[in-house]
Amino acid sequence: MNDIEQLVATLSSDMQPVKSAPHPYKLSLQWIGAAALYLLVTLALTGLRPDWRESFVEPWFIAEIATLFALFIVTALSAALLAFPDLHQKRLLAFAPVVPAVLFVAAIFFAWHSDNPPAPLPEHSIECTCSILLTMLLPALWTFYSLRRYASTHYRLAGSIALLSAFSVGALWLRLHEVNDSIAHVVEWHYLPMLGVGLIGLWLGRVLLKW
Repeated sequence: MNDIEQLVATLSSDMQPVKSAPHPYKLSLQWIGAAALYLLVTLALTGLRPDWRESFVEPWFIAEIATLFALFIVTALSAALLAFPDLHQKRLLAFAPVVPAVLFVAAIFFAWHSDNPPAPLPEHSIECTCSILLTMLLPALWTFYSLRRYASTHYRLAGSIALLSAFSVGALWLRLHEVNDSIAHVVEWHYLPMLGVGLIGLWLGRVLLKW
């Protein structure tokens, strides 16, 4: 009996304290706060579009920015929930990005419909996609680095949602920076690449987040 008690005491003394994982809400707020600060700093360095006052009286531009921002917020929360094996018993909330995604698509559709006659296309094209991808790199890196510390059992979806959240940051920056009223250009070079990024996130989630 004394040997067993001594063994238990020895094992207990060798145990290192384990830090509790933060609540998904707190984790997502950390990501959102860091990304929002990053966005503000990036806009401060590059500047807002000169016609931002005129743009923010256009209802469909406001709807586009608002739904894109909502998509960024909800995807960050969803990624935080997907970091936990049991989704923190909030399965419906983990798949909530579907709602702002539908609203975002609706806002783009109505913006396209109201763009009559169509605004002239800018001279550049793929440069916008490249700018968004470069801007999203830092948010994507810190989100994946944080996700690797947890035990996601939905690693594919977590990777996809994390990249979509980071892409939303880059897309927000470009829409607030670039003088461009062509919704056709915005759809083709700003938002359609989001689908490809989501697919890449499925692969990255399997490679980087599987345990």
